[in-house]
Amino acid sequence: MSEIKLLEKALQKLTGMDEKEFALSLPFWQVKQYKKGEYYNEYKNVCKHLGFVINGIFRTYYMNETTGEEKNMLFYSDHQIVSAYKSFISQTPCNYYTESMVDSTILYIHIDHLQELYEQSHQWERFGRHVAEIAFNLVMNHTEDFLFKTPEQRYVELLELHPGIFNTIPLYHIASYLGIQGPSLSRIRKRMLNKG
Repeated sequence: MSEIKLLEKALQKLTGMDEKEFALSLPFWQVKQYKKGEYYNEYKNVCKHLGFVINGIFRTYYMNETTGEEKNMLFYSDHQIVSAYKSFISQTPCNYYTESMVDSTILYIHIDHLQELYEQSHQWERFGRHVAEIAFNLVMNHTEDFLFKTPEQRYVELLELHPGIFNTIPLYHIASYLGIQGPSLSRIRKRMLNKG
């Protein structure tokens, strides 16, 4: 299946968008390949694009300028929308980095073209609302997980959201996302293997 067809199916499933409305966006989507370590968006840059991950994994992380320590906040993998969303909607500089963890492919659209689509179509406006809800839920769920869930529960959720992630990226990135140290992650993985 072509990249654009994959996107069309995903948007149809997400918002019920029909073929005619989706066709309005065809001139605007572009394919981009990212090498491992390339940035989708960098700290202090304004995010101008909304992306759809065809394949690959991206991480959003914060870097402490004093210590150089990185904290992973979000992951995006196959068939998910990637964006530095706060920067994208406000068109202000981003507080984070979003980096490709492996060689990845996305389809992306510029904010100006997305705004055009919102003005032309209620279905595209609905898409915009869904994207905002997804972004809000991702951040709120991650925040609440730290308040209410154990590292083991967070591990299971990460596995459900991004099934291939453990075979693809270094475990210290996963430990950072879960808010634990490497040895704790090893113990959780061992317990889960013994359960399973």
